[in-house]
Amino acid sequence: MRQPHRKEFSALSSGGLDWESLPLRLFRKGHAKAWNPADLDFTQDAEDWQRLPEVSKEAFTGLCAMFLAGEEAVTHDLQPFMSAMSAEGRLADEMYLTQFCYEEAKHTEVFRRWLDAVGLDGDLNGLVADNPGYRRIFFEALPESLDRLRHDPTPANQVRASVTYNHVVEGTLALTGYFAWTRICTELGIFPGMRQMIARIRDDERRHMAWGTYTCRRLVAADPENWTIVTRRMRELLPHAIRQIQHATRDYPPDLFGLVMRDLLEYATECAGRRLHAIESALTEGTQALRIDSVSEDLEDEIAQEERTSLAEGAAAAGVSGTVAG
Repeated sequence: MRQPHRKEFSALSSGGLDWESLPLRLFRKGHAKAWNPADLDFTQDAEDWQRLPEVSKEAFTGLCAMFLAGEEAVTHDLQPFMSAMSAEGRLADEMYLTQFCYEEAKHTEVFRRWLDAVGLDGDLNGLVADNPGYRRIFFEALPESLDRLRHDPTPANQVRASVTYNHVVEGTLALTGYFAWTRICTELGIFPGMRQMIARIRDDERRHMAWGTYTCRRLVAADPENWTIVTRRMRELLPHAIRQIQHATRDYPPDLFGLVMRDLLEYATECAGRRLHAIESALTEGTQALRIDSVSEDLEDEIAQEERTSLAEGAAAAGVSGTVAG
């Protein structure tokens, strides 16, 4: 537990801050890529919305409700991780997490602005509350695992919280969902504001993922038993993530958006597997070797480039002109 009285300041200690550590590298990247949700123009999106058939509006509303609720949840639930880093004197991680949380708050803002722009101002809580997979992860597992850090911020609980937040919520659900959503909108040639917004969000989330993978790598390198916690938590929550996706799409024709659910699930599983491999590789590395760790950062850059290529190819096949961001 954090002591009530401060003893010293980390930034004033000998050597200052480790600017090359991964948390502070991500912190600097976030500064360089800052953006303002209020600057995005959703005028064309609102016009596109009016032309959509009702079945598409219904499906899109459900997807956006899940995205917005998820961003609000992670904004709220991340805060105990900051306290855990503070209690350990990990100022660089604490500094980055302040930016991390700020970015999640921006994602909440921008989704709410988009819904307002297209006229979706009713109560959408039922669209997420009635989804059993969504409820298990966002109503229960996420707040439970993060809140535990307030009272018991052990390395094992930090791993459990990071896997829940970063590798299930962000890596398996959010980043996969945003990739699919961008592909849908690109191939249909609709929602330019939404596509720009998602490109910004995905860029932020990749930095978040890099920190989550790095944190798990650091803790697994320090204690191999933490690798067991990683795999156990993934096995526990992945069925609920799949159930969430299946429930959200159960009432719509498989070809409604030109995506095959099997392909989407395979994509999510493949990306999760690569991130888990990056964590497992830390079993043979010492903690000091991870001071300037680029494995997680390089992996997210690699996945991002693959997504850009896939989106560009999809746009070309659909005959959509223009550059696909992301």
